[in-house]
Amino acid sequence: MSKRVRTRFAPSPTGYMHIGNLRTALYAYLIAKKDGGDFILRIEDTDQERYVEGAVDVIYDTLKIAGLNWDEGPDIGGPVGPYVQSERMGMFKSYAEELVKTGHAYYCFCDKERLDEVRKIQEASRIAPMYDRHCRDLSPEEVQAKLDAGVPYVIRQKMPLDGTTTFHDEIYGDITVENSTLDDQILIKTDGMPTYNFANVVDDHLMGITHVVRGNEYLSSAPKYNLLYEAFGWDVPTYVHCAPVMKDQTHKLSKRNGDASFQDLMEKGYLPQAVLNFIALLGWAPTGEQEIYTLDELKQVFSISGISKSPAIFDSQKLRAINAAYVHKMTPEEFQEAAVPYIRQTVKRTDIDLPLLCSVLQNRTEVFSDIPEQVDFIDQMPEYNLEMYRHKKMKTTPETALEALQAVLPVLEGVDTWDVEHIHEVLFAKIAEMGVKNGWMLWPVRTAVSGKQFTPGGGVELCAILGKEDTLNRIRSAIDTLSAACAK
Repeated sequence: MSKRVRTRFAPSPTGYMHIGNLRTALYAYLIAKKDGGDFILRIEDTDQERYVEGAVDVIYDTLKIAGLNWDEGPDIGGPVGPYVQSERMGMFKSYAEELVKTGHAYYCFCDKERLDEVRKIQEASRIAPMYDRHCRDLSPEEVQAKLDAGVPYVIRQKMPLDGTTTFHDEIYGDITVENSTLDDQILIKTDGMPTYNFANVVDDHLMGITHVVRGNEYLSSAPKYNLLYEAFGWDVPTYVHCAPVMKDQTHKLSKRNGDASFQDLMEKGYLPQAVLNFIALLGWAPTGEQEIYTLDELKQVFSISGISKSPAIFDSQKLRAINAAYVHKMTPEEFQEAAVPYIRQTVKRTDIDLPLLCSVLQNRTEVFSDIPEQVDFIDQMPEYNLEMYRHKKMKTTPETALEALQAVLPVLEGVDTWDVEHIHEVLFAKIAEMGVKNGWMLWPVRTAVSGKQFTPGGGVELCAILGKEDTLNRIRSAIDTLSAACAK
């Protein structure tokens, strides 16, 4: 019987949720959930220098908004807590001392001055810097004498000096390294605290983690992890090392370069489910042509075998396209609820037809932050160039626009029931009467009431949204302006 799948997401609370971090969380979540397993959240907060106040809440909020609900974690507990690494500190030293007893680790008493001197010599000799194993073969008596004298020490892993270590990664296959290249890494620091690498291994074992998903920058550490697992006699987890998410062919995504975090994307008006769908495709390829997946669908179709060895490029145009697909599938009620806060950034009027405005906006919205600029003409007409009335495809000029608007004004003044249906009816009756093309009349109307080339909806819808009084005032103003221009 196979073991129950248990994966973990173990972020450090250093400020914000990087897109690559969220992808790691998503893949770990999907691997667990595809097989009905457990997804664990562990906070790795031992690097106090990089700790950022409030960052743990950012982690919680991001995962919740994304829908990646954890089965065990700091806030909900579980059978293998505590789930915050700083609260687990007491146990690590005893595990390291166990390795000392079995000959897989040793006490190192070298001070900083000596280590700096060794490093300088190695750099001058162009030797790869690593510990020179000065304390590796101290006799038990020498070790005990230094311990009794209170000499500060670290505990180092005793790497094999020859042969090779092979480990298997689900994406990269079998990887073999020469043991002679492995440094005797520190497991316990002079203050008694574990290093990140050591705490990770012990915690993953104690929490029963079966699959470890992380960035491929940890590939070089995997042999050391394996040797620790073997030294303890523990099962080695399944490794899934993912290639990075890149801004372009040569640059990784980074907050320092202004690249978007998950929070930033939410503030820009992306939908969380669309961002999650997009992130899933950053380095993972589904078997078919489908690209739009709900989280529940991803649980069914996701497979480790679809993850690529190659770095993924963050394609903002593809993200927009995926987000647009989600926006266009929303119900009118869902869209209006999401869109109104963005509409209200530039539209303060309360007399407009909001449901109608939302109905014309929905299919023209890719990201909600596009909305304020699309509707800013509603409260106040923008300054615009009369050349906008000149449209090659519609065969309009400022002169024909003036003629069209002068014909339209009395027709619209006579409309009693001001809605799309009645405005459409009278405008198209006038078009038929004059024997002109639709665009010849409707383009000038649209331009006159919006002052924009690109609007949510055509002239008919814009008139209905603005209301009768405002529409007529704007058309009269356009007629005055065009008359003055054409008279010159």
